[in-house]
Amino acid sequence: MAAVILRAVSRGHAQQIRAVACMTTIRHQSDLADSDRIFQNLYGKHDWGLQGAMKRGVWYKTKEIVQKGDDFILDEVKKSGLRGRGGAGFPSGLKWSFMKQPSDGQPKYLVVNADEGEPGTCKDREIMRHDPHMLIEGCLVAGRAMGAQAAYIYIRGEFFQEASNLQYAINEAYDAGLIGKNACGSGYDFNVYLFRGAGAYICGEETMMIKYRQTRHINPSRSSLTVKFVKVDTAVNALIESLEGKTGKPRLKPPFPANIGLFGCPTTVANVETVAVAPTICRRGSSWFAGYGRQRNEGTKLFAISGNVNSPCVVEERMSIPLRELIEKHCGGVTGGWDNLLAVIPGGSSVPLLPKHICDDVIMDFDALAAEKSGLGTAAVIVMDKSQDIIECIARISDFYVHESCGQCTPCREGTTWLAKVMHRFVRGDADKNEIDMLYELTKQIEGHTICALGDAAAWPVQGLIRHFRHEIESRIEAYSKDKAGAILDAVSA
Repeated sequence: MAAVILRAVSRGHAQQIRAVACMTTIRHQSDLADSDRIFQNLYGKHDWGLQGAMKRGVWYKTKEIVQKGDDFILDEVKKSGLRGRGGAGFPSGLKWSFMKQPSDGQPKYLVVNADEGEPGTCKDREIMRHDPHMLIEGCLVAGRAMGAQAAYIYIRGEFFQEASNLQYAINEAYDAGLIGKNACGSGYDFNVYLFRGAGAYICGEETMMIKYRQTRHINPSRSSLTVKFVKVDTAVNALIESLEGKTGKPRLKPPFPANIGLFGCPTTVANVETVAVAPTICRRGSSWFAGYGRQRNEGTKLFAISGNVNSPCVVEERMSIPLRELIEKHCGGVTGGWDNLLAVIPGGSSVPLLPKHICDDVIMDFDALAAEKSGLGTAAVIVMDKSQDIIECIARISDFYVHESCGQCTPCREGTTWLAKVMHRFVRGDADKNEIDMLYELTKQIEGHTICALGDAAAWPVQGLIRHFRHEIESRIEAYSKDKAGAILDAVSA
């Protein structure tokens, strides 16, 4: 059965799939002009303080945006096509609108996921370090859309400079009357708090972020409330657990955070980049943002490109840009040239890798990468050339997920350990070929059977390796068996 599941798709059929995925017209195929980029100080060349931010257009007409109300902001975000930039790609306007439910007197909260623990991902820290006021302004606008009274920014504990700059910017915003009582003179009260986490990967998953903060807001128990939801990221509650001062472990849903979240109140968890772009969308108009990329994949996006490229970087580009163009235009190409490319992980360590023949013409957006059985994820592009041992690279990723598993779910606690052990035997070749199918079956027993997404994140890289580089594993096993047999014959003849 597993062999049938793993049957290779013909190259011609795969090309047909890519053609269908890319059939929608890309609106802007020309270069993204510097003036059109949302993040104007991504590389820290200018003043990151309040005065510098205002010169770049941050806090411009924010009062008007806030005073136009939640319906205006939600409508603009929905029409823009903005999808979550933290990995799941859920439509942001729809997600934020879940907070628009009859009030029972409880406060509402926006929680910003600034943990960024995904290996290869390094985009949000650039925003917080070099343009923190964009995030703070975004908190106000997004919070107004949700009717939230406060935003809690949950930042990774290791991000010392980012946390320092962000807290300084928050203080500046309070002193200038931009947040707090009567924020921006709009008549809307909104507070922003910064909280430093302890650095667990799972707390960057949205289910885990809300449990280390003391409950300074005492809230009465919520009355029951029935709300219809579509499926959302199952990792939101662990983030909420951490902020509340508890151990950062995911909890089952329902209840959903938009119903019962931080301190038992309605809560929405959003990524740094997602929140930071909201004011610009409202200022320039949803049609401007939707003019980039394909339908369902609109806008611009921060890409973090690392690995075997000549110039690793974080860059803002239009959605649906070809992967090859992205690498060659902004990174100076793959080391040794494009023909030296082995594989690319297109969205952070948790998504399946893609071999060179797919990378030749794949485009960087949610739907195109999903059609290739991978994902855009956080858009952390990890490039591997032919000098890399692809099996060892994936084994190293497996080690990471063993370390980061909270141990709450048996499939994840036991499965990630088994994955890592077998992967390291594959690195040596000390295995049987039938174990390849057994390992794939193990990933299927982990995937979709855990409370949060860490189990899926551990399974998908191994699935991608087996799907595209099964021949490498088999060759390694054959070479090991041959060497072992030769060693035995030498010992016997001696």
